[in-house]
Amino acid sequence: METNKLTLSNGVEMPLLGYGVFLVPPQEAERCVSDALSVGYRLIDTAQAYANEEGVGEAIAKSGIRREDLFLVTKVWISNAGESRAAESIDESLRKLKTDYVDLLLIHQAYGDVFGSWRAIEKAYKAGKVRAIGVSNFQAGRFFDFAHYVDVKPMVNQLQCNVMIQQNGIQPLLAETDTKMMAWGPLGGQGVDGIVKSEVLAAIGSKHGKSAAQVALRWLTQRGIVAIPKSSHKERMAQNFQIFDFQLTDEEMALIATLNQHDTGTVNFQDPQFVKYLISNYG
Repeated sequence: METNKLTLSNGVEMPLLGYGVFLVPPQEAERCVSDALSVGYRLIDTAQAYANEEGVGEAIAKSGIRREDLFLVTKVWISNAGESRAAESIDESLRKLKTDYVDLLLIHQAYGDVFGSWRAIEKAYKAGKVRAIGVSNFQAGRFFDFAHYVDVKPMVNQLQCNVMIQQNGIQPLLAETDTKMMAWGPLGGQGVDGIVKSEVLAAIGSKHGKSAAQVALRWLTQRGIVAIPKSSHKERMAQNFQIFDFQLTDEEMALIATLNQHDTGTVNFQDPQFVKYLISNYG
């Protein structure tokens, strides 16, 4: 069976499967991350906007797992956009996470002074506070514009991606800069329903002794897309983690590809009203 990691453009190895803490309440974060680490997850994805970095940091500190064996991801929120504010926020995130560095730092939204934020992120990268850098929710045109003008190209773009939102259109652009895709909402969420109830996925799963959810996650990771499913239930975390002991056939991969419904996602990050909401509330 192939490795459960991929290699970023700068040579850093990143797990293909991680645990996401979006919408995990701050008071639950430590328990959830501790459970995820005990199951075997080593990639933890958080963000300044989630307000749970401290809980993540507590869980990691108490886990007894060597820091070098973990892959920690966080994101600079739009309220911290701009070089000086982003720089301060990076140090604050490190303090909350109880670590000297994060493995991957992303710009969370494609608005505000993203170029200023990127300068701060590049400096943090060169200073050893960050091992890899990237963006999140940058749609195709915005990504091309951004990547064209920055010195260090984004190593990751985290997007809404799953079997029903396959993000095929942006992949040639990402390939031009050797930018890997990371999937939030890999099992649905944000206007997507039916993945875990899919008859197609269930039928494929039955051949491998796996659930529809496990097939959906395997489809992503087999394509080299990092998946970060979230669950507050330890048994579900464990099930989601058991996806590297089987392989989907070419025919199964092709059949799953026909499930695509919203190629670029159910959240329109380029909608002027959405952008106005972001900037008015957080800019």
